[in-house]
Amino acid sequence: MPLTVRGVRIDDTFAEAFGMRATAVIITADSLHWARQAALSMTGFATSVIGCGCEAGIDHELTGKQTPDGRPGVRVLLFAVSTAELQKQLQTRVAQCLLTSPSSACYAGINGEETLRLGNALRYFGDGWQISKRFGEKHFWRIPVMDGEFVCEATTGLTKQAVGGGNLLILGRTPQTTRAAAEAAVAAIRKVPDVIAPFPGGVVRSGSKVGSKYKGVPASTNEAYCPTLRGAVRTALDSETKSVLEIVVDGLTAETVASAMRAGISAIIKLGPRRGATRISAGNYGGKLGPHHYYLRELLP
Repeated sequence: MPLTVRGVRIDDTFAEAFGMRATAVIITADSLHWARQAALSMTGFATSVIGCGCEAGIDHELTGKQTPDGRPGVRVLLFAVSTAELQKQLQTRVAQCLLTSPSSACYAGINGEETLRLGNALRYFGDGWQISKRFGEKHFWRIPVMDGEFVCEATTGLTKQAVGGGNLLILGRTPQTTRAAAEAAVAAIRKVPDVIAPFPGGVVRSGSKVGSKYKGVPASTNEAYCPTLRGAVRTALDSETKSVLEIVVDGLTAETVASAMRAGISAIIKLGPRRGATRISAGNYGGKLGPHHYYLRELLP
């Protein structure tokens, strides 16, 4: 049976998530503005592994006291379904978005059980002018570019304990109040370390189901949660629900995903049904998609 907390209905269901590979890099620049510009470019078109190859986002900003070179920066997380794909996406995005960004540098952002190539893969752009440097156990490459040099650590860590696909479905009476609830949830989730919400602004309106009536299409619209299809399909919506939004959460561990979902739920409940959502649910496929099941009852504040 569903619960009601402060006027917000909480469905008796679970979010189903799956294992992923993940890595992290620290991006620095002469200013936080340029560090963020590089990070935003690097994490562009990285909302879903279904069509983007990886899911990526900014974890948090860093002061000069928190970075290897004493400059402001940001930490970026990247997730993929395989080590090979994660290496491919990392290499391409660092090359095209960080190497090209003024004053940027790139460092390992995680220690993992394995490593992925950073500077080791990009050093050839130096065309023989690149310089290898070692400081203790750290290995760096200095690659000449037109505004000076691009400093890039040789490798970064890889973790196989990451989880992708944690999710919340947010239902409301109007698009405006539903969006307000989603924004409040994303703001709370962004305060949780080691997680990202990879969709635009952390929110996705085109929630999907596995499979399609069309051959070769891996995912399609989740018609049970589409308000305009109510009456034409077997709907999961009541008559007062006019809008549904989803938040997807990826984390470096199963525990960080749970913490992020809990923070999101708490923020939605705090906002209340008049200004925000009337109901919270989650997407699952009967336990067939992934081994990580996040029961909403267990995540209530």
